[in-house]
Amino acid sequence: MRPTRGVVLAGGSGSRLHPLTKTTNKHLLPVGDVPMVYHPVRRLVEAGIDDILVVTGVHHFGALVSQLGSGAEFGCRFTYKVQDRAGGIAEALGLAEDFAQGRHLAVVLGDNVFEAALGPVLARWEALGTAAHLLLKEVADPERYGVARFVQGRLVAVEEKPAAPPSRFAVTGVYFYDAQVFDIIRTLTPSARGELEISEVNTRYVAAGSASWEELRGYWSDAGTHESYRHANALVSGHGPAGTDR
Repeated sequence: MRPTRGVVLAGGSGSRLHPLTKTTNKHLLPVGDVPMVYHPVRRLVEAGIDDILVVTGVHHFGALVSQLGSGAEFGCRFTYKVQDRAGGIAEALGLAEDFAQGRHLAVVLGDNVFEAALGPVLARWEALGTAAHLLLKEVADPERYGVARFVQGRLVAVEEKPAAPPSRFAVTGVYFYDAQVFDIIRTLTPSARGELEISEVNTRYVAAGSASWEELRGYWSDAGTHESYRHANALVSGHGPAGTDR
């Protein structure tokens, strides 16, 4: 299997979760009986990925490092990077280039809570041999996400937070990339939101015919809003309907 390193993107201001995030990073809020960020970390470690970069913002860097430590508690090794400003997910991922050292990456947003094991996903990506692999999930509110556009059943683009979503399939915050992702990021320009969009990265791979995808199995939720945060807690506690999100 191709050697893979992990990246957890745990930056952002968490403004949609105010006032809960007034004094803490949202990824340190509890989901179930552990901080939110433990969920993506554990999924990566379960998949056999033991070198993990954590990217976070300036304001709560110390708190996140204090909570996660060296990685010994999880059976992995953490490296940390600081994203100085809210420049978007793709900009945060760009900070991982030195860490990646040419290896493939499994990238998970720090507010993603999901049931599926990533080991089998990595094996399927290996078998496909594509440069990128995206995990999609059918959702009730696709306008909150990057949304897959299909033509005759073929994925042709990813649209970021579209007012009129072309499908109900959101691109979850779980991505698999080869090392050319950094070349793509260097060519991006800021969107109207002033950010480097991960949806544009994904669309570049799709347009080149080098991206594959599958539907993420089991339950999935981000925890970026009050509603989805409550829902993520319900799912982890076993009180929410599997296979849904908010």
